[in-house]
Amino acid sequence: SKLTSLGQLEMTWRSRVHFHPLLVRVLHKSRLRYYGKPEKKLDMPYQAYFEVADGSGMMSMVLWNSLCPEWYNSMKVGTVLLLEQYAIKTSYPFKTQPTPGDSQMKRFATIEISLNVRDPPTKISIIPEEMVKPEWGLPEVKYRFITRSELDDLPNNHSCDVIGLVTFVGRAERARKREHGEDFWLYRWAHAIDGTSDQPFILEIFATSQPDVFEHIHPMTYLVCTQMRVVRDLTENPSSTIYLTTSNESQIFITGWHKGQPYTKDTKVKNFIQWTKTQNEADQMKKTVIGGYYPFPRPPNNFLKY
Repeated sequence: SKLTSLGQLEMTWRSRVHFHPLLVRVLHKSRLRYYGKPEKKLDMPYQAYFEVADGSGMMSMVLWNSLCPEWYNSMKVGTVLLLEQYAIKTSYPFKTQPTPGDSQMKRFATIEISLNVRDPPTKISIIPEEMVKPEWGLPEVKYRFITRSELDDLPNNHSCDVIGLVTFVGRAERARKREHGEDFWLYRWAHAIDGTSDQPFILEIFATSQPDVFEHIHPMTYLVCTQMRVVRDLTENPSSTIYLTTSNESQIFITGWHKGQPYTKDTKVKNFIQWTKTQNEADQMKKTVIGGYYPFPRPPNNFLKY
């Protein structure tokens, strides 16, 4: 069928009501958002953002309401989609922006693709990877993996991807979203090593929309975290309190979930796997810790400072 591109959509969307089908690859995926309120009678008040791209550039795509439980888990980073009968809306200005792995990629930020059950009823098809043709010109998923030795030089809020061997995982903890609200964020601390430094990655992992992975992070698993943000305490000793925290677009993967993921082709991931083959499992097991209370960043040494 006659296809359109994201670039053509941006130029012609105001003058059209019906749009030609789109062929795009998912590059980023946000956590699932629940926006239900007691007074609003919506059956499935869910929403999820994706960043999708073709040869012309990258654009946001929003999955709405009952399409979320149906499609959210199938639309992985790297998935190729054929979209028909979708709507185009002006972009929501306050949404979070993932950092693209390819800094050269053009971003269409004024509009977004809206996928709904009706008005119009969107038709979504997933194209299996083996049927994707090179002549479609779809971009590959690119990552920004860093090693632990590179972390100390990175600025606050820098976006990166990491892989490491888990040596510590804390219990799940809760933090209030707002001072007096009843909603909580769920998170846990983890340490992961990659052999490039004596220090581990210190990871603050919030429960994303992957409960099956979040609950099963344990020592000795290979952990991949994407779209992590660097957090530095710029006031005291900057190197001692550097850690990474998840963002709205973070994805986490553990041993058993890596097969077929686009990052398995990345050079730094391959280097890490080579390093793990040189390690003695029993030696590493002795250094692992699980559970317990983990106060971080550490409180000051004396009470006056505190």
